[in-house]
Amino acid sequence: MDSFELFRLLLLCAIAAVFVGMGVAHFLPAPARTMAAMIPPKLRSDGVLTPIRLVWFTGLCEIAGGIGLVVPATRVAAAIALVVFLVAVFPANVFAAEHPERFGRAAIPFWPRLIGQIALIALVLFAAL
Repeated sequence: MDSFELFRLLLLCAIAAVFVGMGVAHFLPAPARTMAAMIPPKLRSDGVLTPIRLVWFTGLCEIAGGIGLVVPATRVAAAIALVVFLVAVFPANVFAAEHPERFGRAAIPFWPRLIGQIALIALVLFAAL
């Protein structure tokens, strides 16, 4: 294995660890409440997809995606699923950015958040494909 491939493997493992760690955070009471509050009103439901259930679902998606990245047979599918995930959760990040008084540090301003999201998508694709 050359140094470039080693770098990609280490990057892949780091990204996977971040996704698994963030996914686990979705099940901790305080972060889960904050994340549920970040769901824009237009996407809220009183039915099956309540905000907290959406948070749990997205947590499972992050954990599964992170694990999937380190399994060679599922790496490409996991990378694609995580890209879709990152696009899907972006409205919650925008909502938080619009309400910094409510979300504090989680309210990353729109443009830095968008650039960060695009960079993360690029890193996932670079490391996995």
